[in-house]
Amino acid sequence: MQLESISHFPKSHMAYARDRETIHIRLRAKKGDVTHVDLVYGDKYDWNRSYKRVEMNQFASDQLYDYYQVEVKPPNLRLSYAFYLMSDFFSIYYTEKGLTHELAPHATGCFHYPFLNAADVNQPPQWVKDAVFYQIFPERFANGDPSLNPENVEHWDAKPKQDNFFGGDIQGVMNHIDYLHSLGITAIYFTPLFQATTNHKYDTIDYMQVDPQFGNNDTLKKLVRRCHERGIRVILDAVFNHSGYYFQPFQDVLTHQENSAYTDWFYLSEFPVKKDPSPNYGTFAFEYKMPKLNTEQPELKAYLLDVARYWIEEVGIDGWRLDVANEVDHQFWREFRATVKSIKPDAYILGEIWHNAHPWLQGDQFDAVMNYPVTDSILNFFCYRKTNASTFMQEINHIQAIYSEPVNEAAFNLLDSHDTARLLTTCQEDKRKMKAAATFQLTYQGTPCIFYGDEVGLTGGDDPDCRKTMIWDEEKQDQDLLSFYKKMIHLRNEHAALRDGSFRFLMTQSNDPVIAYERKNDSETFVVFINAGDVSSYVLTSLEPGKYDEVFSNESYDASGGSLHINVPAFSSLILQRIQESFRSP
Repeated sequence: MQLESISHFPKSHMAYARDRETIHIRLRAKKGDVTHVDLVYGDKYDWNRSYKRVEMNQFASDQLYDYYQVEVKPPNLRLSYAFYLMSDFFSIYYTEKGLTHELAPHATGCFHYPFLNAADVNQPPQWVKDAVFYQIFPERFANGDPSLNPENVEHWDAKPKQDNFFGGDIQGVMNHIDYLHSLGITAIYFTPLFQATTNHKYDTIDYMQVDPQFGNNDTLKKLVRRCHERGIRVILDAVFNHSGYYFQPFQDVLTHQENSAYTDWFYLSEFPVKKDPSPNYGTFAFEYKMPKLNTEQPELKAYLLDVARYWIEEVGIDGWRLDVANEVDHQFWREFRATVKSIKPDAYILGEIWHNAHPWLQGDQFDAVMNYPVTDSILNFFCYRKTNASTFMQEINHIQAIYSEPVNEAAFNLLDSHDTARLLTTCQEDKRKMKAAATFQLTYQGTPCIFYGDEVGLTGGDDPDCRKTMIWDEEKQDQDLLSFYKKMIHLRNEHAALRDGSFRFLMTQSNDPVIAYERKNDSETFVVFINAGDVSSYVLTSLEPGKYDEVFSNESYDASGGSLHINVPAFSSLILQRIQESFRSP
């Protein structure tokens, strides 16, 4: 047994409150090294009489490690615990003090979850894991009010550039709410709507005003109300890491220099402040149009928290997506969360972080982040074929293991966005690959997000090409793709197990490109097979015994012996639902 690989950290993603009476405990060990793990646990004040043993289950495995988990309900909301690990020839206890062959007769050397305080339970909004998001880049979705068009607006089908405009607006979104509802989406994420100079609006001028190109605050309020009437939530994009060049406080700095009242709102290294030949002030990346904000400054902090409050109280939005969230100080985000949740406890707080975001996901800052590590794994397996099935499963399992279950359930799973090439283009315009990737996304844990136009075949390379205008001419829309997305979204919306059920990969004996996994809750079990390769493959897998129907073809499969041998065609999927015998139609 490789002892140095054994790891556990209390009060972390490896020991957390699942709810107000339940604690999840996890352990990491070298892959294939351990045959059995027990959790030894009890009350620290009554250890000798109260301690118990329970077997831990291996819930994930990646390239290097196996991960074990168990759920316990401490009767007094206090938990002291240790681990007992066995291999074929060796056994040992693992405690806070290290490795030992015998446990002490008291709990002082154990790991501790001192008390399960309700205030410390990380509970992302329940509605999020049931949602299907749709990302809208407002300037390119629909032009509903031509009177708002900026100067030199281009023809709707023209090529997107960094600095051109097409006239998309809020009224355009309202004109197509029926379309969004028929698609089955239940939440919209808008890129910035606030006043700015660019087409993308990430250079905010006024955080309290909708950009006149899009409408006004009342127009947005009307849109939110209409969305809510259709059961569609709305979250907005906020840019608190930096402002725009023409943000009034920054203009005051440029005018009054060191005499400005706003000098400490920004990161200024010298005077005079200037942008040429390169900015001598802090910026997002090296973009002079986006001066970086000092969110530790009290007056600026108060202003930005008022922004967060205003759009929820006055307009009724359901949450925030936070741009460049990892470059803003943690204390600001803690205060931001407290402000937002005090107004709307089930508001969704989503950070833009492209890497491991554990420090932001402790329940005191964000509910979720944009899950780009999962995005990369999906694209590399299904679209680029850079990885095989084993590597893909290991990567997904690793992400499952480094985050708590509540975090995984609320994760924002996207396959493309305004910052990346479009999914169909990434798939070399092979719709079979696209459908396979989207099938995983729409049957995986977390909340999926579809980038506007993907469902009708919109293509595009990296920014700005990914920001093409929406296709509204039905003859130019890919109706096959649209039908596929409607079908998959409807399936997810209809079955809770595909939204909040447990997730686990199934071991298969097959050729490389096939994966199989189970989604399960108390009343439903689904098994999904996806072939990411260009040849048909037979798969043998072990699964819960019973009979299964394929959800779209209604073809039946008998797995009463607990195994199934099934043919999965190239670039396709089979989604099987276990039949509940007592409810099966005659």
